[in-house]
Amino acid sequence: MMRNRIATITRNTNETQIELALNLDGSGEVQIDTGVGFLDHMLHHVAHHGLFDLNVKATGDLHIDAHHTIEDVGICLGRALDEALGERKGITRMGYAYVPMDEALARVVVDLSGRPYTVFEGEFTTPMMGQMPTSLVQHVFESIAVHGRMNLHAAVLYGRDDHHKSEALFKALGRALSMAVAHDPRRSGVPSTKGKLREV
Repeated sequence: MMRNRIATITRNTNETQIELALNLDGSGEVQIDTGVGFLDHMLHHVAHHGLFDLNVKATGDLHIDAHHTIEDVGICLGRALDEALGERKGITRMGYAYVPMDEALARVVVDLSGRPYTVFEGEFTTPMMGQMPTSLVQHVFESIAVHGRMNLHAAVLYGRDDHHKSEALFKALGRALSMAVAHDPRRSGVPSTKGKLREV
């Protein structure tokens, strides 16, 4: 019997206070309130398309700007993924997804290798999407990858509208993660010739 793959992360700093709960074997149920509406919208896509249950409550110094809140939520999501995966036994480990959103097409490929690395290719033409700077889309992906200890390659292959490009990216992230965390029924151990993924 597989263990419950659930994690709860608390992060309290002078800039943000965050509670985040993640269930990798959920049904896409979400309750998200970060104070940054566009980020809420993107995280909803990750959970819905990844079939993860995700609860996020974040309070941050939005009177300054949204940077600290967005960054710290990404950190917490990455940590939750890492904790929920445990020793990463029996998982598929690698996953990928192509997602279209009208005129835009995004690709995300992940390897839950224990080694953090991010390659991000995407250009945005507007400085903001709601309260979220477009420059922080890449930063969110980097924060998730570092703290989730994964290789993450994300690319906007083409597109015109920044909202569509971002939405395609986050949907693809959810679907790629869903594939990577899925149980491989043929594998009981860690999917690595090293014999471990938690410590590399």
